[in-house]
Amino acid sequence: MILNSLSLCYHNKLILAPMVRVGTLPMRLLALDYGADIVYCEELIDLKMIQCKRVVNEVLSTVDFVAPDDRVVFRTCEREQNRVVFQMGTSDAERALAVARLVENDVAGIDVNMGCPKQYSTKGGMGAALLSDPDKIEKILSTLVKGTRRPVTCKIRILPSLEDTLSLVKRIERTGIAAIAVHGRKREERPQHPVSCEVIKAIADTLSIPVIANGGSHDHIQQYSDIEDFRQATAASSVMVARAAMWNPSIFLKEGLRPLEEVMQKYIRYAVQYDNHYTNTKYCLCQMLREQLESPQGRLLHAAQSSREIWRAYPAQITPKMCLLEWCRREKLAQPVYETVQRPLDRLFSSIVTVAEQKYQSTLWDKSKKLAEQAAAIVCLRSQGLPEGRLGEESPSLHKRKREAPDQDPGGPRAQELAQPGDLCKKPFVALGSGEESPLEGW
Repeated sequence: MILNSLSLCYHNKLILAPMVRVGTLPMRLLALDYGADIVYCEELIDLKMIQCKRVVNEVLSTVDFVAPDDRVVFRTCEREQNRVVFQMGTSDAERALAVARLVENDVAGIDVNMGCPKQYSTKGGMGAALLSDPDKIEKILSTLVKGTRRPVTCKIRILPSLEDTLSLVKRIERTGIAAIAVHGRKREERPQHPVSCEVIKAIADTLSIPVIANGGSHDHIQQYSDIEDFRQATAASSVMVARAAMWNPSIFLKEGLRPLEEVMQKYIRYAVQYDNHYTNTKYCLCQMLREQLESPQGRLLHAAQSSREIWRAYPAQITPKMCLLEWCRREKLAQPVYETVQRPLDRLFSSIVTVAEQKYQSTLWDKSKKLAEQAAAIVCLRSQGLPEGRLGEESPSLHKRKREAPDQDPGGPRAQELAQPGDLCKKPFVALGSGEESPLEGW
C-alpha cells in the first residue's frame, strides 16, 4: 500500500470546479490569480489518458500529456502543481489507477467524476452512471487510495432520497478519500432546478471528511460574498464554483468582480503564453461574453477562425516576453533563456536573454526581475525588427525616448545590438527610455 501525500487541504477553500472545455490551463491560472485556492481540470477520460506520453515541453515550460496523434490532452505547469486536481472519467479501477500513476507527480490531487449527467460522461458507465453502482464506486476509490501518492476525492450528485444519499456517502467515506464534492442536484436536474442546500448540509453533518458544496451559481453566487453565504447555508467545509467562475473568474476576488474586458484580456495573455488552441480559447471567451455575443466585438469573436482573429476582436496587452516566445516557436528555436542579476548598491535588476545562441541586454536597470526580463526581450525584438507589443503589429513601436549609456557617445552607437560572449557584465550596450512612463508598467 502506498501512503498518500495529503498535503492538499480541503478545509475553507475556494475551488474552481471541473468544467469540460473550460478547465484548461489558461482558465485555471486565471482563477488562481483571482484568489482560487484549488483548481480542477476538466474531466479527462481514462481511455484517452492511458494512451498519452508524458512530455516535458521546454519551449512552454509545461508538462504535456500527449496522445499518439500528437494532440495535447492535458497540460500543466509548475505554477499550479501544488493546487491542481486532476479529474478523470472512469468506470474501471485498474484503468483509473494507471492514469493516477501517470499524472501523480505533476498534480496535487486525483478526483473521480461521479456526478456529470451528460452523455459525454455517462457513456461506458462513467460520471453520474456510477451513482447506481456503489460496489464499483467503492472499488475504484479504494484502489486509488491504496495505489496513488496523492489525495483522492470524488464529485457526486445527490440521489432521489436523502436516506440513499447518506448511505452512499458514508460508504464512500470508508474508502479513505480525502474529501467529497457534492453537486446539490439529482442526476436528471439541470441548473434551472433549485440546488438542495439542505441535502448538502445533511451530508456535511454526517461525514467527518471535508464536504465541498457545488451547484450554487444559478441561485446563490453572483459575487464574492455569496460564496461564503452558500458555504454557511450548506455547512460545507469548502465551496466549488462552476458557471459563476466560467462567466467571470474574478468571482474569487475579495475586492469584487473585475471588468469583463480586463478579465478576457488577461485570459488571452495566458492562452497565448501556453499555446492554447484557438477553438478552446474562443469557446471560453464566448462563455464569458454570454449576452454580449451580439455586440460588434462579440460577433468578431464568434466569427474568429484563428488565434490572431481572436486577438483582433479583443486586443490584449501582449508582453514582449510573450512576443519573443511566440516568435521563437514560429522559427522553431529553443525557448529564450533569461539570466538576471541584482545590483547590490541599489538592489535594481538587469537581465540578459539568450536566443539562438545570441545574447541581448538593456542599459536600463529595473526595480524588479520581471521588468528587467521584459526589457531584455524588447532589445531582442527590436534587433530582429519584430513587434514588441501587441501581436499582429506591422512594425515595432519605438516611441520611447532612448537614454545613452554612461560611456557611450550620444550620437554614436546603435540603440540595440548583440552582446558578445564574455562581455555580458562589462558595459551596458542598449538604452531604453528614462524619466518617462515605462512601457512595461503593469505587465
